[in-house]
Amino acid sequence: MTWSARERELLAVTLRLLQEHGYERLTLDEVAAAGRASKATMYRRWPTKAELVLAAFIEGISQDAVPPDTGSLREDLIAIGDTVCAQIKEHASTLRAVLGEVSRNPALNDAMQEQLFDQRRAMMKQVVKRAVDRGEIGADAVNSELWDLLPGYLIYRTVIQNRLPTRRTVRTLVDDMIMPSLIRPARTGP
Repeated sequence: MTWSARERELLAVTLRLLQEHGYERLTLDEVAAAGRASKATMYRRWPTKAELVLAAFIEGISQDAVPPDTGSLREDLIAIGDTVCAQIKEHASTLRAVLGEVSRNPALNDAMQEQLFDQRRAMMKQVVKRAVDRGEIGADAVNSELWDLLPGYLIYRTVIQNRLPTRRTVRTLVDDMIMPSLIRPARTGP
């Protein structure tokens, strides 16, 4: 989604207030006051708090949606994992709130799928395709389930286990699980 400079400013205010007060205490009125915007402007653009928070969260992490190109699949995956870890560390409470709301709101779930998860999957596909093109892995090794493994586990660890992932977590996941899955010979049969 493309936001105007003013909308990006209001989304940044939203993230700041979320980090200060949490999801439950955040109101559109508070964001309007802190961002020096009218309530009508806020409610016209984001009719619900959940929509505002989702937009702010996606905008807050969208700067890091460019696929890395280190020349090595392993290093690209580590770079993606390190980026996800940094985002999670900065936005852990927001992520928990967004995921809670998304589970109750099908429209928000659709928006999150389209604006966040589909974008991240496309980035992973691009990284893996470059690895295939460089000859690091065979095209038959590519498994779409792996695209969700790296960010999925890091988010799970944060939201469900309440343990922030570390660089060591990323390296263990990449070196012990993802890379071996991509470089092993393809399975034959069921």
